[in-house]
Amino acid sequence: MKRYLYALTLIIATCSASSASPEKITAAKAKNNVGKRMTVCGVVASANYAVRSRSRPTFLYLDEPYPRHIFTAMIRGEDRAKFGAPETLKGRRICVSGLIESYLGKPQIVLRETEQLRPE
Repeated sequence: MKRYLYALTLIIATCSASSASPEKITAAKAKNNVGKRMTVCGVVASANYAVRSRSRPTFLYLDEPYPRHIFTAMIRGEDRAKFGAPETLKGRRICVSGLIESYLGKPQIVLRETEQLRPE
């Protein structure tokens, strides 16, 4: 019975460690981590809800404003309702988690779920 409890405890500990939140990095370091799941933190320097665009995305630019942006968190129009009015986060420090992708040479994370965006 003790072996069973020990094995169960070991399995739970291993699962907990593997589901830990991704490593936190700055927006400037995101370009060196394309293809990895990470948490990127920074200040929302500018934000844009492209309501006239076909897919109506919302863009949150961390640490540097558009068009000099160094990192983008993008919310598709179909997911926007989950996030309320994310462009009101301008000036606030946030963290976004997910797969860092490259779009037109700039790193970005596409936000699909509210758990991906947190205040820091």
